[in-house]
Amino acid sequence: MPLLDLDKITTGLSKTWAGYLRDWDRTLRSAGHPETTRYNYLLAAAQLARYLAEYSPDPDADDAADDPCEVTKAHVEAFQAWMIETRSGATALNKHKGLQQFFKWLMLDEEDIDRSPMERVKQPQIRKKLIPVIRDDDTKRVLDTCKGKDFVQLRDEAIIRLYYNTGARLSEVGNLTLDDLDMDTDSVHYHGKGNKDRRVRFGPKTARALSRYLRARAKHQAAELPDLWLAERGIRRFAPNGIKIMLKRRGRAAGLEGVHAHRWRHNFAHEWKRAGGDTGDLMLLLGWTSEDMPRHYGASAAAERAQETQLRMGIGEHV
Repeated sequence: MPLLDLDKITTGLSKTWAGYLRDWDRTLRSAGHPETTRYNYLLAAAQLARYLAEYSPDPDADDAADDPCEVTKAHVEAFQAWMIETRSGATALNKHKGLQQFFKWLMLDEEDIDRSPMERVKQPQIRKKLIPVIRDDDTKRVLDTCKGKDFVQLRDEAIIRLYYNTGARLSEVGNLTLDDLDMDTDSVHYHGKGNKDRRVRFGPKTARALSRYLRARAKHQAAELPDLWLAERGIRRFAPNGIKIMLKRRGRAAGLEGVHAHRWRHNFAHEWKRAGGDTGDLMLLLGWTSEDMPRHYGASAAAERAQETQLRMGIGEHV
C-alpha cells in the first residue's frame, strides 16, 4: 500500500480544501518531489484544515475551514500552538515547513492570495535532543536475537547489518530493490533524500548475511517481486514501517529500549570521526549536503571523543 493516499488525507475536508490539495499534489509530483515529502506537506495542510473545522476556539475560523484562502496568521499561530501542546515542538516545526510551501504555492503558482499567512509566523523553537549511539555490544545483543536459519531471522539480520555497516536512513534500506544490490562489488545503491543517489560499499559480514538472505528469498513465494525485502507470508514487500516495528521488537527482545535505524546512523558518524575520518567523505557516504548534519549526528558522542583526545595528548601530565 502506498504511503500517500489522497482520499484518506482529504477525508472530511471541504471540497475547496480537498480540491486545492489535489492540485498541489499534482504540482509537487511534476516537480519530482519524493512521496515522503509530498505526504508530509499534504498532511500538514490537511491537519490545519481539520483543526480549523474541529478544534479551533475562534468563532471566525469557519470560513478558513472551508477555504484555505481565508486562513490568517492568527489561525496558523493557534494551530502551531495546538500542535506543540498536543504533539511536540519538533512536530509543530515539521508542520510549519509544510504550510510554508503550501501557502507559497497558493500565492505564487495559483495567485489566489496576495500574501502568505506564514509571512510573519515564527518557527517553533525546539530543543535538540542528543540521540545516543548504539554500542557494538548492544548491536551484538540485537543481532543475537536473529540467530537461526528461518527466513525472518536471515532477513532481519541482513537488514540490521546494512544499517550498522552503512549508516543508511530507514527508508533508504527499506525501499531497496534487488537491482540496487551488487554482490559482485559488495555495494548498494541508495536513493536518498531529494533524489540524491549514492553507492556505498559494505563489509564481509554484511555480504555474508545478505547472501544467506538472498538464497532464502529465492525460495519465497514472492520471489518475483522487485523489492529486496519480503514479508514473511504472502506476496508482499516488507515496507519501511514494518522494518521500524521489527527493530523495536528485536531491541526489546535484546533487553534494549529505543532501538531504531537512526541510532546506527549516529554510530556510523561517531565511529568515523573517532577513527579520524574526513568530514567531506562522511557527508558523501551518508548523503548529506550540509555540514550542520555531521555536527548534529556527532554531538551525542563528541564529549567522549574529546576526552579520548585529552588522554592521548596527556596535557598536564608532563611534569
